[in-house]
Amino acid sequence: MTAAPVVVSAFRNGILCRCPSCGRGPLFDGYLKVAARCSACGLALSHHDSGDGPAVFVVFIVGAVVVGAALVTEMQWSPPIWVHMILWVTLSVVLALALLQPFKGVLIALKFKHDAGQAWRELD
Repeated sequence: MTAAPVVVSAFRNGILCRCPSCGRGPLFDGYLKVAARCSACGLALSHHDSGDGPAVFVVFIVGAVVVGAALVTEMQWSPPIWVHMILWVTLSVVLALALLQPFKGVLIALKFKHDAGQAWRELD
C-alpha cells in the first residue's frame, strides 16, 4: 500500500520560505539566494527563480502604505519635514526588507505548484 501524497499550500510554504514540494526544507540559503537542493526531499531548487515579480509587488505595497500613512500624518499633525524623512524612509526600508523574502518564496512556490516553465521538469 502506498502513502497518500502530501498536500502542501503554496502560500504557506512561500510565506514560511520552505520547499515548494515538501514544505519542510528551507527554500533560501541566505537572505534571497535560493538553496541548491531541499535538505528534506532533495528537490533541485537552484534553477527556480521568481525574476523581478516580488520586487514589483513589494514596491506597490510599500508605496501605498507609506504614502497613505504620510498623508494621514501630515493632515493630522503637520510635523516638520525632517520627521517625515526619518519616519517614511525608515518604514520603507524595513517594510521592503521584511516583505521581499516571503513574496519571493510565494512566487517560487506558485510557479512550482502550477508547473510554470517546462525547463524546470528537465532540470530536476
